[in-house]
Amino acid sequence: MNKRFKKVAVLMGGPSAEREVSLRSGSAVTKGLKEAGYEVFQVDVRGHDFTIQAGVEAVFVALHGEFGEDGQIQGLLEKKKMPYTGSGPEASRNSFDKILSKKIFVANGILTPEYEILTKGEKRSLKLPLVVKPACQGSSIGVHRVMKESEWDLALMDAFLYGSDIVVESYIRGRELTVGIVDGEALPAVEIVAPEDWYGFDAKYTKGASRYLVPAPLDEKTCSLCRKIAMKTFNVLKCRGLGRVDFRLSEDGHLYVLELNNIPGFTETSLLPKAAAQAGISFSSLCDRIMNTACIGKE
Repeated sequence: MNKRFKKVAVLMGGPSAEREVSLRSGSAVTKGLKEAGYEVFQVDVRGHDFTIQAGVEAVFVALHGEFGEDGQIQGLLEKKKMPYTGSGPEASRNSFDKILSKKIFVANGILTPEYEILTKGEKRSLKLPLVVKPACQGSSIGVHRVMKESEWDLALMDAFLYGSDIVVESYIRGRELTVGIVDGEALPAVEIVAPEDWYGFDAKYTKGASRYLVPAPLDEKTCSLCRKIAMKTFNVLKCRGLGRVDFRLSEDGHLYVLELNNIPGFTETSLLPKAAAQAGISFSSLCDRIMNTACIGKE
């Protein structure tokens, strides 16, 4: 692949609760880009004031969570006229904010679990089992599955530590699937087999805790539909470059979109690299391909 850029920077770390995960993603991306032949600089972003080395032509955004995925860093990079990987400010904000995402899914006919938005002191109307999520957080931080009433108060209390609004949605019994998207291509679906059927923070970031079936053992029709819905989700959110759409496949065969991660992980347990490998794309080639999508605005 012809390289559009030679001298690049990897933005990593960030001020969010996902800082440690981002540092691991950024280190992996740095290695991958170097193997692909780039001159790479690492930038540990700690807040709005960060410096990109002189001569850098484009940046790979490996920042997860607040400031990285919510459109803020993208807005700053556009002001600097610096090409960057991933979605623009508006698409990033719509993907990261689960309330905005849900509204867009519903408006575009994308099946998503029944939900409601709660602020402190409000009572829920949905019946258990439920999933409680902060509206703007990633990596399953503050996310809880509530199977019985005695678990509700603690789940609520923890979720509210990360914002004033939370999303409460029906828990879909079934299988956990995810589809990565790179440069307009939907990668093979991955099935996640997590302990006790719950893909929470520990199951995500503890090596060996979860099993990943790549490709997911699905019939051809379900597999095709999964990728089709993933691309529709990516497009209605107006994303670009890369993303990962998470699903639940219900016991009666319906595919429910949970969310879209606009800067998915690149750690050793991350799902996008696993799917890319199944599609015959090495890790360094994946990083190279994403780097080549870097742009400013709607280019």
